Amino acid sequence: MRFTYTEDHFTTEDEALAEIAARDWHGVALDVVGQKEDLHWHEFDAVIFVVNGMAAAECEDGTVEEARAGTRIDAPAGVVHRDVAGSNYRAVFGFSVDPAEMSQPVNKPLPVTQ
Repeated sequence: MRFTYTEDHFTTEDEALAEIAARDWHGVALDVVGQKEDLHWHEFDAVIFVVNGMAAAECEDGTVEEARAGTRIDAPAGVVHRDVAGSNYRAVFGFSVDPAEMSQPVNKPLPVTQ
C-alpha cells in the first residue's frame, strides 16, 4: 500500500478546503518543516494538498516520493512513512477523523522486531 499522487489537481487553499469539506472530513492548513523522524503510520485516512514548496516522504522500502505545489496526495491509513528532513512546505491536510479524537501518539511506531 502506498500514497497516491495527483499532480496539478488544485491551485488554492480554498479549493483544497472545499474538497475536504465535500468529503465531510476535517481540514487544516499548516506550514510543515521536515525534520528527522522515525518511520511510522497513522490509524486514519488523510488527504494532503501541497500549496507551496516540496513535500517529500520516505517509504518503508527506502524510496523517497516527492510532491510539488498543486499535488493532491491520498494517504490511506496504515502506510508506513516518514517526512524527509529538509522538506519544507505549506499544505492543507484533510483527516477522516476529527483531530481532537485521534488516539495518541498520532504517529504510531512500528512494532519492535527481534
